[in-house]
Amino acid sequence: MPIAHRGEANPILWPVLGLGTAINVVAVLVGGGIGTLAGARLPEGMRVTAMQAIGIVTLLVGVANFLEFDNPLVPLVSVISGLVVGEILGIEDGLKRLGDYLERRFSKGESPVSRAFVTTSLLFCVGPLTVIGSLEDGLRGDYSLLALKSGLDFIAALAFASVLGWGVLLSAGTVLVVQGSLTLGAGFLEPFVTDAMISAATATGGVLIVGLGLGLLDLKQVRVANMLPALLFAPLIVASAPLLPF
Repeated sequence: MPIAHRGEANPILWPVLGLGTAINVVAVLVGGGIGTLAGARLPEGMRVTAMQAIGIVTLLVGVANFLEFDNPLVPLVSVISGLVVGEILGIEDGLKRLGDYLERRFSKGESPVSRAFVTTSLLFCVGPLTVIGSLEDGLRGDYSLLALKSGLDFIAALAFASVLGWGVLLSAGTVLVVQGSLTLGAGFLEPFVTDAMISAATATGGVLIVGLGLGLLDLKQVRVANMLPALLFAPLIVASAPLLPF
């Protein structure tokens, strides 16, 4: 069944297309800016501890998202399929080259820009609030879910930037492109998107977020960006479920 709506848009909210994404971008920029300024004043030991705390919470968020779907085969097949495509396209290397270029261009190697950019871009754009919020913003001008996400992203950007530096600010561009595209394409996507498809994409995104958490804890560096196509495979697998053996 198509994605369920939560009723009519709040009359207090102005139906301005894309306003939710604009708020989210500003939240990331402000949170990241404050975190960058504050992080420079934190002792090294506190930064390490903060990174460990962020890594643990990221792992828990990933696990919680993974449990959104009751068939683990769908995220598994999606991640493997997406990884094959991502490796062929070289998504991870492309994003790192972009981050490294910006680091050389603007910070002279003083900040782990590439890691901050890739990590926070994935974290801010993988999740149910991104998809559902963007669709509702595009369909009815209801940006309440994206406003909620903006508050969460503000806190996350502040925390990450205090440890990883100004590279977190670059993820605002990723938020703009991803959420903006979903908002503009909402009219086309809405008839085809179901709750089950969103749950499958959320669970698959949980696997990616766990990979981010492992990297933040320095337990294992996972090429998470190369798994991004999995977020497209998951809903497609659910849509074709009657034809599959699981």
